[in-house]
Amino acid sequence: MVGSVGNGLTDLADPLPEELKPIPIEAELNGSTEANGNEKKKREIVLGRNVHTMCFSIVEPEADDDVTGEREAYMASVLARYRRSLVERTKHHLGYPYNLDFDYGALSQLQHFSINNLGDPFIESNYGVHSRQFEVGVLDWFARLWELEKDEYWGYITNCGTEGNLHGILVGREVYPDGILYASKESHYSVFKAARMYRMDCEKIDTLISGEIDCAHFKKKLLENQDKPAIINVNIGTTVKGAVDDLDLVIKTLEENGFKDRFYIHCDGALFGLMMPFVKRAPKVSFKKPIGSVSVSGHKFVGCPMPCGVQVTRLSHINKLSSNVEYLASRDATIMGSRNGHAPIFLWYTLNRKGYSGFQKEVQKCLRNAHYLKSRLSDWGISAMLNELSSTVVFERPRDEEFVRRWQLACEGNIAHVVVMPSVTVEKLEMFLEELVEMRKGWETAVCVGKDLGVENCLCGEHGK
Repeated sequence: MVGSVGNGLTDLADPLPEELKPIPIEAELNGSTEANGNEKKKREIVLGRNVHTMCFSIVEPEADDDVTGEREAYMASVLARYRRSLVERTKHHLGYPYNLDFDYGALSQLQHFSINNLGDPFIESNYGVHSRQFEVGVLDWFARLWELEKDEYWGYITNCGTEGNLHGILVGREVYPDGILYASKESHYSVFKAARMYRMDCEKIDTLISGEIDCAHFKKKLLENQDKPAIINVNIGTTVKGAVDDLDLVIKTLEENGFKDRFYIHCDGALFGLMMPFVKRAPKVSFKKPIGSVSVSGHKFVGCPMPCGVQVTRLSHINKLSSNVEYLASRDATIMGSRNGHAPIFLWYTLNRKGYSGFQKEVQKCLRNAHYLKSRLSDWGISAMLNELSSTVVFERPRDEEFVRRWQLACEGNIAHVVVMPSVTVEKLEMFLEELVEMRKGWETAVCVGKDLGVENCLCGEHGK
């Protein structure tokens, strides 16, 4: 079952009475014109305004609703139809790194409890409805994965991958208050959000065509700021191209240019941080190297019905952040304070079911299917690129925005990508390819993506000869 946390709602629902149907809210759309002269509406993101075209408004119940039961029937019907829409959208989900293939029906018995892991995972608070015992079990598993002893690590289950980055960079800032943040320009936007939030000086580093950090440019920026320590975000899989920064080369660059014992490295492993340990010949992310913290997302490769993540750092660093909270009868060094206590249970459940061998099989499947997609795109004359350690296939951006929305593709400039996750099958990829190839028949020429993917991967009229 895809994305199940229980038995779900029935797909059969009586039609809604006219007066109870959801109210459409038409968003203002910028108009454009098609080649035949007909007006075509195009969505545009406007700061501070949403572009949703429908909402389910809140209507105050009538006095006799308890008697007639119409309100309950209305809500049940709305939820049933919403569930059907989720099933449909899941069928056409390719552009974002979420594993939608999970079944947590066994955990539905816990949905009636308000489980909140307040404060430090390792120090119980007065609030007794928590899941710390599951959370610490998950953290121990990841500490072993990244080769950090039990008595040397600290961490917690975050609410998302962004929180992991915010926390890792905050720890770095606390260790080196005057440090400068270095991150490649293809880092996740949350890294630059952290720089703004913490008022940190930040240097954006150029990248290679693969999306990997350019250590020659990194060296240049380090030499311009030799008087201040370095706080570095290392990408274990960039957002768009799935590129993995060379951690060993980053460390070497730091140590050879006067920064030995004057740097802090945070590894953003949102997706590939959990995949790389199971890829043969892949470089290791390990605390045996001089890194400060690693974060991954729990709802991506693992698969979870709510956003969550894992953040692990060295225990020696955390005292700089931790403070006593009398109200909780605990200590706290987290970002959010209150944390979803259900998420650790979901992660614990999957880690126990799959284990290292299960994840290894899923990683191999993802890489195999990613190579299949890249090969098939090339067969059809579509420019595409796939980094060696990645399951993110980057290709020329489709010109039809409806197609982009239908398949929920993530786009940037002239390129789009498909992230091949455990829930993405060959059959789903073939359906996508069939639609893409049919749509491209109306294109006069292929888009040149030589600057984005490298001329060796571009199949436009100039480079594909």
